[in-house]
Amino acid sequence: MQKGRGRTSRIRRRKHLRSSESRGVNESYKSEFIELKKWLKNRKFEDRNLTPARFPGTGRGLMSRTPLREGQMIISLPESCLLTTETVIRSYLGVYITKWKPRPSPLLALCTFLVSERHAGDRSLWKPYLQILPKTYTCPVCLEPEVVNLLPKALKAKTEEQRAHVQKLFTSSRDFFSSLQPLFVEPIDSIFSYSALLWAWCTVNTRAVYLRPRKQECLSAEPDTCALAPYLDLLNHSPHVQVNAAFNEKTRCYEIRTASGCRKHEEVFICYGPHDNQRLLLEYGFVSPCNPHACVYVSRDTLVKYLPSTDKQMNKKISILKDHGFIENLTFGWDGPSWRLLTALKLLCLEAEKFTCWKKVLLGEVISDANEKTSLDVAQKICHHLLEESSAMLQRVSHMKDEEVSLVSQLALVETLWREELKVLQASAETLASVHTTYLASPERLGSPPVVGVT
Repeated sequence: MQKGRGRTSRIRRRKHLRSSESRGVNESYKSEFIELKKWLKNRKFEDRNLTPARFPGTGRGLMSRTPLREGQMIISLPESCLLTTETVIRSYLGVYITKWKPRPSPLLALCTFLVSERHAGDRSLWKPYLQILPKTYTCPVCLEPEVVNLLPKALKAKTEEQRAHVQKLFTSSRDFFSSLQPLFVEPIDSIFSYSALLWAWCTVNTRAVYLRPRKQECLSAEPDTCALAPYLDLLNHSPHVQVNAAFNEKTRCYEIRTASGCRKHEEVFICYGPHDNQRLLLEYGFVSPCNPHACVYVSRDTLVKYLPSTDKQMNKKISILKDHGFIENLTFGWDGPSWRLLTALKLLCLEAEKFTCWKKVLLGEVISDANEKTSLDVAQKICHHLLEESSAMLQRVSHMKDEEVSLVSQLALVETLWREELKVLQASAETLASVHTTYLASPERLGSPPVVGVT
């Protein structure tokens, strides 16, 4: 046998390929990371477990220097490294914040500090941290309007709400920004522009860690729980890992322990929470492939699209669902329609003579074989409708990528979201088809239908 052609060699090559695909390229030699490490060391932090690297698929992150054990501390960042509202109030901005009325919010204080320090450039004490922050963000609030129009309806609505919130923050803060003019030579409007505030807002929104609520007398009563954590915020998200992360009041450090091991030279992940892809894109600006929490939302209009228009009790049924919190967060997941979606459909499909049983439906009781079958039939129709919609949107995005070259990166992000939603719907459709076949093949099981959704 020729050397390197056997089964063992093939296995070794596959392992090497998988390893090379997941292994990052060390970037600790880059000047910005050298400066950051020196800056952190001056603040009593030196990391021996991790090193900055660039990875295929996730981009910049942190790589393990040595194998990490389950339960091992991977980062313990001293309080002196954290950027909090206390940091801002102790700075040159403190006197302006303290005397301003109405009192600025904790969020505004952090954003103002970020904009001011970035403008300071080389003069900023926080330069080593600021220079590794993203120059731009990919959250929907930062996307072009024509790209936002391609998002799923629910996500588009939340994006518009978010954009209105940032715009309101900017408009309502302009007088406060003007009060800072004595600190700058340039016109204040050229420094605290909408784009500058949006960058700062995204920095806090996507990268802040949670601290216990603090109370600063010179700030508004809004929760003061955010802190920026230099270096630690290089850790990327994975829905498949678990970590314990919190500020340790005894050590005065923000600590992260991994609940699972990690091999040497692999990317070290943390989990931002059990978020679906729409939430991840809205809040953090990325989509997680094969996300176990991925789901597709069903709007109210789609919910009733395949129900009889002659149902005189439909408005009352919708009102009941709304009053009991069953009109929102209705989804399809990897294992089919969620329990909430099926429950809503069962109530909407109640026959006129069974309408008085609506409370039993909300409690999960089976009302009739016919009701069970009809609700599953409607779920199938809705699922196929959403499948067609997702396929059509993917075609539309693909066409737009050819037409709008300058928007290719933004469109690729939206395309990834629709592609992941299509996969979820295909899995749901297969589950529903299997359940439907079971119903037809086993009529005696109609009284105890198979469980389709779990969320």
